[in-house]
Amino acid sequence: MDFVRPKNVSFFDFAGGVQLLRGEAAHSVLPVLLACLCATGTVGNILVLLGLLQHLRGGTASELKVLLASLSATDTAVLLLCVPVRAVTYYRQTWTLGDFMCHTADWFQNACLVAKTFTLVATTTARRNPGSSDHFRPMRVYGVLGCIWTAALVFSAPLMIFTSLRPYRDLKLCVTEIPLCAAGFMDVFYKTYPTLSYAAPIVFTIGHYIRRLHAAEPQVDRRGPPQSHGVNVVLLCVSGANAFLLLPEWSSWAWARLGYSDSYTPPVGFVIFSQVLMFSSSCLTPVIFLTMYEGVRRDAWLFVTCRCSKRTCVPPSSRAGSERNRVEPGAIVVYPLVELRRASFDTAAGRVLHTDDASSRKTFPDVELFWTERVNKHDPTPWETQEEKTYIKS
Repeated sequence: MDFVRPKNVSFFDFAGGVQLLRGEAAHSVLPVLLACLCATGTVGNILVLLGLLQHLRGGTASELKVLLASLSATDTAVLLLCVPVRAVTYYRQTWTLGDFMCHTADWFQNACLVAKTFTLVATTTARRNPGSSDHFRPMRVYGVLGCIWTAALVFSAPLMIFTSLRPYRDLKLCVTEIPLCAAGFMDVFYKTYPTLSYAAPIVFTIGHYIRRLHAAEPQVDRRGPPQSHGVNVVLLCVSGANAFLLLPEWSSWAWARLGYSDSYTPPVGFVIFSQVLMFSSSCLTPVIFLTMYEGVRRDAWLFVTCRCSKRTCVPPSSRAGSERNRVEPGAIVVYPLVELRRASFDTAAGRVLHTDDASSRKTFPDVELFWTERVNKHDPTPWETQEEKTYIKS
């Protein structure tokens, strides 16, 4: 990277990814790695969304499930909208996506990260067990999500104010330049932004779930039944994974802005490594849900594998029970051999009195034609009468 940083600004850095990189690894390996993360993470998040959609369709929605669906949707947006921007930038080594993408790339990416941490905070107070008729209030949870995204987008707005395209030789670069007149405001913003959007929410969320797991008795929600121990473990793992994988990105972000100088900038390798870990967090979250969250894993597998009508998808257990209790029209009902031996005979009338136990009946649709022919022909000496007489004589 042979670019000379200007001296008349308080801060200068590349936006939308490091540009003017040299080397084959930056040109080919990084785009391929980011493409793999985008593909695998998108598939995992879609499976999680499908599993949570099963709950919404089945009438078992809760505030926690809606928040988890929003978390998976945010990870999907990061993978589909932010990762390709970085991949193209590393492949082209310059900015080729236009002025609008230059202004909004870093802003939207940081807004998604802020929305993720705020959503994890919201899960600590969400109603998660539908134990009563008022367990799920759509307006409440949708209002919370609206406030989260509004705060994330507005709080990250200063990141796109000073971002613009700058010509360099015959190329264009997407850079962030802070003029000297705005140095004081941006210095306060750079100290406040990572604290309120990452450090404080993550510490609060992890501390909350650790206290809940170490409590002597399960914490009982005043508005519903006791919280599930397994769900607390899953949410603690998700919060811890995001805290660990996002720490290098926020560290490099604060390092570059709070310690800005020509000799005190973070290494390019560390910046790229932190971005790869940041995108990996969007891939690891669905893995945790699909391996540790029994409800999401079961419903996602059911949505993918079940073969049902276009209107509804019946779980295998319900479908098996309905098939077991269903009798096809026109099918003969045959008693098993044990029930024939237990049948009581009336010697006076010469009739066989069978027990009317519907649970012991079996259907054989293949012999329906044979039974119909016998009834229509009025067999004078049916085999049932012959067997009855033999049984009485013995």
